[in-house]
Amino acid sequence: MLRAAIEWQELRRCCLPDRPAYCRRAGLAGRTPDYRPNAGCDPLRAARNALPRERRVCYRKLAPSAALSSWKTDLDQFVDTATPSPDTLLRIIAAQAEIAKLGLDLGSVMAYVTEQVPQLTGASGAAVEFAEGDDMVYRAASGSAAGMLGLRLRRSGSLSGMCVTRGELLRCTDSETDPRVDRDACRRVGLRSMLVMPLTHADTTVGVLKVMSPDVDGFSAADAGTLRLMADLIAAAMFHAARNEANELYLRATHDALTGLPNRALFYDRLRQSMHTALRANGRLGILNIDMDGLKPINDGLGHRAGDAALREIAMRMLGAVRRSDTVARVGGDEFAVILPNVGGRDDVDAQRARLARKVGEPFEFDGHPLRLGVSVGIAMLPDDGTDMNALIEHADREMYEVKRTRTRRVAQV
Repeated sequence: MLRAAIEWQELRRCCLPDRPAYCRRAGLAGRTPDYRPNAGCDPLRAARNALPRERRVCYRKLAPSAALSSWKTDLDQFVDTATPSPDTLLRIIAAQAEIAKLGLDLGSVMAYVTEQVPQLTGASGAAVEFAEGDDMVYRAASGSAAGMLGLRLRRSGSLSGMCVTRGELLRCTDSETDPRVDRDACRRVGLRSMLVMPLTHADTTVGVLKVMSPDVDGFSAADAGTLRLMADLIAAAMFHAARNEANELYLRATHDALTGLPNRALFYDRLRQSMHTALRANGRLGILNIDMDGLKPINDGLGHRAGDAALREIAMRMLGAVRRSDTVARVGGDEFAVILPNVGGRDDVDAQRARLARKVGEPFEFDGHPLRLGVSVGIAMLPDDGTDMNALIEHADREMYEVKRTRTRRVAQV
């Protein structure tokens, strides 16, 4: 049974025709494992010898079933990659061109890559996680991982944390049998398999690019090759955005390049933490969802340089209208959001909404042209409007659109 189970692995890493080339890719150069698939080859010995010496000694002390599980887990860590199809390569080149347009906005680059990777690999979702202290933090996410944006998980005991430590591509073929992953967490998001690629900056692994699938063994060697190329795009953006400064890299990954405000990922991170603090203290927290009114005519009439100047002006005005403890973030093209911790009630949040509207509505000039903008602001309160983060954001979003529709109807009547 044990021999059959090992052969079920097809000895694809032990009996590859081009075993020396695989050893070089897997970091096993210099080792001489028994890899030739001849009649005298013992699959058990071949499987064990394919692993680094420090990880094979302990297997002799294990029961056969435990040894099989350990061998299978370690063998799965050595992920072979293949060149993606010509069509996929063309799409990656097109992605490079789009990323070039994003310039030094590392947060936007990561968000763009996580949107593109599922389309290239068939993944249900993708995420970029940064290693920050003892945590792995979701700084960009898409698809089935979108709800994890800003989430912090313990680095130790996670596949992503292991990837950062080892600096090598890791694979989970089945979350139900892989001891390196949290089975219950995977079940909650419908995940069965994943690939985790290290992101390296200045010779240091600072995070991972991860794709996930609801299917067992959902990724091919070509998918792994695609992930490697897309991770290289993020690594290049890291280099140009931050050079060798770790603090600058964090700033570029978490802040909007145009306005300097926290980006969407950092907003979600701070919102999760602020909600946790408020709920633990039985306190209140307010959320403002803000949409700019009048930005499109400025872009159309005076060009995007004027629109960018308007966004920077509005960002400074918003910062001047809130407390130091509040967070103002740019979460979209013309969308902003504010976290208001430690508020007394809805009246306080309404007053803050009015202050922001007044500040933003004051006229300003660009190249001699008088400009004026307005805002539509929606409110959500914790715990009055709920205690779930996504539900609160949706509540503020609905209220914001209702304010915008009401203003549009009033203008039409005039």
